[in-house]
Amino acid sequence: MSSLDQLDPLIAPPPISAWPPAPGWWFLAALILTFVLLLRLKPWRRLRRESARQPTEAVIDPQRQAALDELAQLSKPYGGQPANQWLQQLNALLKRLCRTRYPTDNPHTLSGRAWLAFLDSRCPAAGLTRWMVLVEGVYRAECRLDDKAIQGLEQSVQIWIRKHV
Repeated sequence: MSSLDQLDPLIAPPPISAWPPAPGWWFLAALILTFVLLLRLKPWRRLRRESARQPTEAVIDPQRQAALDELAQLSKPYGGQPANQWLQQLNALLKRLCRTRYPTDNPHTLSGRAWLAFLDSRCPAAGLTRWMVLVEGVYRAECRLDDKAIQGLEQSVQIWIRKHV
């Protein structure tokens, strides 16, 4: 007998099944799932970050908010009405606010260009020095402003109230 006859017969390998996959495929599946979850959660993180940022921008101290409310309640001289009283009320509002915010500077004693320069030194973004009518209009006999000027001046005062140092 030959040595080949003494060998055991060949055993057929078991059939290869698709389940369970090899460990490398599990790792790939976990990686894809993590990537998909990160893509889905990224907008939520951005929204959460923006919503967390908005309240800090929107929070205004009570004194500024009261001044903004008072500014909104002033009757504006639209339609060619005399603007003297409105301008006087704007000046009074700004002087009251400055008197409480900057008591050592004595801003309530200022007038004319010095008053506007003081306002602009506290908030250059408002650009109140270009609104000389704010201080001169009170003394004119019949000071009238067009609607665009009224809106522009009110907007500048709003900016000053919101952003002054």
